[in-house]
Amino acid sequence: MFSRLTSYVFIIFLLLLISGCEKEEGIGRYGMLEENTPEYTAVMFIRGIYVDDTIDRAVDLSTERMARVLQRYHTQNNIQRHLFNLKYDTVEVTPQSGQSIGRTEFAEVAVITLFFSGQYNGDTVEDLRTLDLKKVDGIWKVDNVQADPFL
Repeated sequence: MFSRLTSYVFIIFLLLLISGCEKEEGIGRYGMLEENTPEYTAVMFIRGIYVDDTIDRAVDLSTERMARVLQRYHTQNNIQRHLFNLKYDTVEVTPQSGQSIGRTEFAEVAVITLFFSGQYNGDTVEDLRTLDLKKVDGIWKVDNVQADPFL
């Protein structure tokens, strides 16, 4: 009897533990972007700058050179203003589809264009930015934010 009760308590505990785990919402079209792709890394890098409370995620997803640049600006607002020249109150970021040809698992560098769509001071703002990524020890890292060619 005690063994059966212990089993039930253990199962209930596991169910509560599993239901309490938060999973990052899916990104990309239909929320199905693979975690080991440069597009996923680029979107998560931008979320680290525009959505998170700190720049820690963006720094973790950066090469050493880019991490130094981000840390020099100290805050998300400074990074948005000076590095991206693009400010948002709320933003949705999606990678450009159809640009990549072939499989990225063998590539060492990637150029990803991201579409930004969001609100700033009540106005809808849409823009795009291009990020250069490279593999460091088998993990995609953001190496550079390309300058906006129209500025």
